[in-house]
Amino acid sequence: MLRAQNIFIVGPMGAGKSTVGRQLAEALSYTFKDSDHEIQRRTGVDIPTIFEFEGESGFRARERQVIEELVAEERIVLATGGGAVLNPENRQDLSARGVVIYLHCSPEQQYARTARDRNRPLLETEDPLNRLREIMAEREPLYRQVADLVVSTEKRGTSSVVKEICRRLESEDV
Repeated sequence: MLRAQNIFIVGPMGAGKSTVGRQLAEALSYTFKDSDHEIQRRTGVDIPTIFEFEGESGFRARERQVIEELVAEERIVLATGGGAVLNPENRQDLSARGVVIYLHCSPEQQYARTARDRNRPLLETEDPLNRLREIMAEREPLYRQVADLVVSTEKRGTSSVVKEICRRLESEDV
């Protein structure tokens, strides 16, 4: 684990970034941070409210600021929002300041995990599964571009994913 001062987790909504990140941080004795939770903490409102009043562009501006600050910390595991990779500056900061892990899962798995979650403004649509497929088609190349490691969370438990990440961080030159 040569340059793993920080570990940054990217991937689509429902891939398990926060859940895996929290357990990974515990396993490594790192501090866990979640960019979405940090935005909510700073604003005092949930993400759907930010989307309602500021739109996606307002949310992305807040996300950019939070990521820029968090990547400067040391020994953190940071779970980013699913769209964080849309900003080239975020991708650059993540790549330059730690190991980036892309948690991958299919849109069908995402849908199964997020279907009852009312905190997903991008899924407030007639056909959420189709929307997840569209989002994945747009973002997957960016996730792969920025990733040092790609780990599938498809039909897997959190502890299995965390063990794989720890093993790969120790054995691969990342």
